[in-house]
Amino acid sequence: MGELEILPVREYVCGEALNLYKTADLEGLVTQAAAGRHLRLADSSGAATARQVVLCEDDYPGWIGITEAKTLTPADRPYQPAQLDRAAIAARLPEVIAFTRRAMATPNTYLWGGTVGPNYDCSGLMQAAFASAGIRLPRDSYQQEAFTQPIGWDELEPGDLIFFGTPERTKHVALYLGQGDYIHSSGVDQGRNGIGIDSLENLAHPVSAAYHRQRRRAGRVMHSYCPSRLGLEG
Repeated sequence: MGELEILPVREYVCGEALNLYKTADLEGLVTQAAAGRHLRLADSSGAATARQVVLCEDDYPGWIGITEAKTLTPADRPYQPAQLDRAAIAARLPEVIAFTRRAMATPNTYLWGGTVGPNYDCSGLMQAAFASAGIRLPRDSYQQEAFTQPIGWDELEPGDLIFFGTPERTKHVALYLGQGDYIHSSGVDQGRNGIGIDSLENLAHPVSAAYHRQRRRAGRVMHSYCPSRLGLEG
């Protein structure tokens, strides 16, 4: 295709997996976009080597390099979010759980900003797992917490989310598997440096014990995320 920056089209489709960064200098991986995802371009004409974008499915902003931008193709039609109620969500949860187990079986390490695999961060694994079943979640763990319906610990069912962190803010998220177990991608400092299964009940393993001390709440996904369509359109 021609020079992307002079095209009037504002919505594009990723032809390959892309890294999105925090700054125009392409520093600080913040998320990734799998092939087939939609994004919108911002007016970043002052940046010589990067373009600012917003991912359509979750409203998440970031920067991509000029070379990567030239792999985008104009979208045939605007992104249309799936309209799923709780019954439809519940029917797809076995697929969500199966995705996380396959991801765990693939060699992986924890990657801050990872959403495409094989390396994920905590919320990236949740987002990718639900997306594999056609369910969209917000990107970050604190956004996912706000998106879910709060439930009690005694109400947990397989496919619910568990949030960890400080009293002020969630910093970690996991997927409940049942029988007290949950699966998550945890880092090096207090985790497994990748995807593993831990327990809310059996605290013999130090990772389970560490996260148990940081429990915030459990949450249930009631619908698929619908983007605001606000932000970097112009």
